[in-house]
Amino acid sequence: MNVIEVRELTKKFGDFTAVDKISFEVKEGEIFGFLGANGAGKTTAMRILCGLSKPTSGEAKVAGYDIYKQAEPVKQHIGYMSQKFSLYGNLKVWENIRLFGGIYGLSDKQLKEKTDRMLAVLHMEDKRDTLVDSLPLGWKQKLAFSVAILHDPRIVFLDEPTGGVDPVTRRQFWELIYQAARRGITVFVTTHYMDEAEYCDRVSIMVDGRVDALDSPSALKKQFNTTTMNDVFYSLARKAGRGE
Repeated sequence: MNVIEVRELTKKFGDFTAVDKISFEVKEGEIFGFLGANGAGKTTAMRILCGLSKPTSGEAKVAGYDIYKQAEPVKQHIGYMSQKFSLYGNLKVWENIRLFGGIYGLSDKQLKEKTDRMLAVLHMEDKRDTLVDSLPLGWKQKLAFSVAILHDPRIVFLDEPTGGVDPVTRRQFWELIYQAARRGITVFVTTHYMDEAEYCDRVSIMVDGRVDALDSPSALKKQFNTTTMNDVFYSLARKAGRGE
């Protein structure tokens, strides 16, 4: 079953075409990598799919809802974690969880159960009363991801979620992604770490606003006659006409 369906989606800013007639589908429970150099259009496309920006033309459905006519239901059925840290640093860990849980419409009972479970999974029980600003970056990122899926959305959008964290923490973060996918949550993730592309079920690579490649990592490596996704990426990125 497809939870994202995109047809000829286009976004223009004056004479500049940021997203150029892209088409793809994402299956339920899939980890879908959305790659591209800076300026390729991937963040613009993600914002459209999250209901945060209107496309110029084309069609798209997210979680079964039309992004033109049903932007609010789209937002209710997704989670989102931006490149920039998305929690409130001047609030305690539990206060952030309660705040976002309230926004997502969770009851007090659900919030208590989910908070206890989340902190146990993250091994952060002793950090419940800690200000988020006091946490190491890796812990902040894992907490932000867990909060983004607190309401069990059908899809979670992650915009370069592991930027700036160390390799061990990145691997731990991806374990959280795998757990979410096993629960049936579809993960739509952008990353500039090509080793992380290997962790995805399928990968799309954007160049100059277009989707120039889309397949499993193993199929893409075979297609480009190489052994790493890094080489696949650079084979395509070399063709880019617009700078970063």
